Amino acid sequence: MGERREQTMDTAGPPARGDRPDPATEAFLAHRNLLFTVAYEMLGSAADAEDVLQETWLRWAGVDLGTVRDQRAYLVRITTRQALSRLRALRRRKESYVGPWLPEPLLTAPDVAEDIELADSVSMAMLLVLETLTPTERAVFVLREVFDLGYDEIAEAVDKSPAAVRQIAHRARAHVAARRPRGAVSPARTQDALDAFQRAVETGDLQSLLDILAPDVVLLGDGGGVRQTVLRPVVGADKVARLLAAGLGRIAAAASLRPARVNGHPALLLRLGGVLDTVMAVRIDDGLITGLYAVRNPEKLSHMQRETTLCR
Repeated sequence: MGERREQTMDTAGPPARGDRPDPATEAFLAHRNLLFTVAYEMLGSAADAEDVLQETWLRWAGVDLGTVRDQRAYLVRITTRQALSRLRALRRRKESYVGPWLPEPLLTAPDVAEDIELADSVSMAMLLVLETLTPTERAVFVLREVFDLGYDEIAEAVDKSPAAVRQIAHRARAHVAARRPRGAVSPARTQDALDAFQRAVETGDLQSLLDILAPDVVLLGDGGGVRQTVLRPVVGADKVARLLAAGLGRIAAAASLRPARVNGHPALLLRLGGVLDTVMAVRIDDGLITGLYAVRNPEKLSHMQRETTLCR
């Protein structure tokens, strides 16, 4: 591994004026957004993804760069291993989580939506599908389907043989295909559905709300035991529409709904008294809203203050 450099991400920040960062820092910073995206897609948590990047840096800072043929692949391998370890711990934490657990929403730049495959992979709907995979299946799926890594590279990252990785990838693809949103939905169609949803909610038009909700729509709320929300999934257009109409009707005077780009897709931000209270993301199937995801846990809203850069 070579001699460890006594350095952390805090001391590996921008170099002093006129200086260049050392080669390890330079390589890490060049790939940082990619590494964050890998970790976030595996974890669904920006806070945990940031922790994984810190752990990745600490290991990378001790590597003899002369032995590294492909710095990007090496960094992705470290990140994947750290994310796998974190994912297993995160799954144990979710067992005691109060109410439904939803991915941490990210305010994303317009260029994320332009990369259709990336936007699809980080959507709230897809991240929830990825939650149904085992940790190794999730790692293999993300690295292969999103980042197009070769089976040999993935095998090194997950400590499996290439043949085993191929089998895992096949199984994960089939699993995801059976659960992902039906039919490709363009951002424009998502925006149209969201606009119709917003108008119906703001006007209290129950029938218009029912018209945009699929009969089997599911509403999930994540308050983390800190903010009040539904503790179990609410299923069915009538139940969801009446719950939304009643709940938002009570806070109409202090509430405002504004569109935003969240995880590469149109979403709504609910503010109370000017303070962000809820991020509302949607899943669209065949032109109707089949999933509503309301994130209220304050600990999950910190990355809504600024845009997060995601890349492949």
